Amino acid sequence: MKEYIFFDLDGVILDSMLYHAKAWIEAFSQFGLKFEYEEIYLYEGAIELDTAKDLFLKKGISPTPAFFEKIFKVQKEIFKNKYSNSIKPFPEVPELLQTLKKKNKKLALVTSTHKEIFQQIFPKNLYSYFSFIITGDQVGKRKPNPDPYLKALKSFGIDNKHAVVIENSPAGIKSAKNAQIFCIGITTTLSEKYLNLADLIVKNHRELLDLLVNEKPK
Repeated sequence: MKEYIFFDLDGVILDSMLYHAKAWIEAFSQFGLKFEYEEIYLYEGAIELDTAKDLFLKKGISPTPAFFEKIFKVQKEIFKNKYSNSIKPFPEVPELLQTLKKKNKKLALVTSTHKEIFQQIFPKNLYSYFSFIITGDQVGKRKPNPDPYLKALKSFGIDNKHAVVIENSPAGIKSAKNAQIFCIGITTTLSEKYLNLADLIVKNHRELLDLLVNEKPK
């Protein structure tokens, strides 16, 4: 498998998507909008108006930038104050990262999460595994645009043939494929049918580790 591995954060490294979704659902409810968890998961990482607009249009709302920013601000406050302390890595993640580092893999974290939220929820003991971290506010356009992963390639000084991306959402997978990088989908929050643009799909972190180390899942 490739030497350079780019990980998404929420739903891949951190078991956090339920809490992000709860915060979004509560924020939407303050504006009279009702959403289901799966609807939120389908738009994970696509947190700009142009990429999340369909989410509102399906509810009969044509959002203005100001309206979207207002809801986004409420969501961030709810998440920070109510749910951020509940966020933890998936149980298998420490072993996964340790094993990859021992195999001399070069790791990067590429997330749409804003730096202020990232710093609040990311465990300090995991920083050392990553050569660098790209947060959503460090790129011109977030996922599903290719910008985050193109920046990761540039930061390592490599081309797309040497990298692999690990993602759990349609927007993240589209971002990787728009950057022409091999992508592995993991079904932590959505079933395989929603991740079908990925080059390979694994069910869990155990399968992921075996694939990244041995080039095939068990």
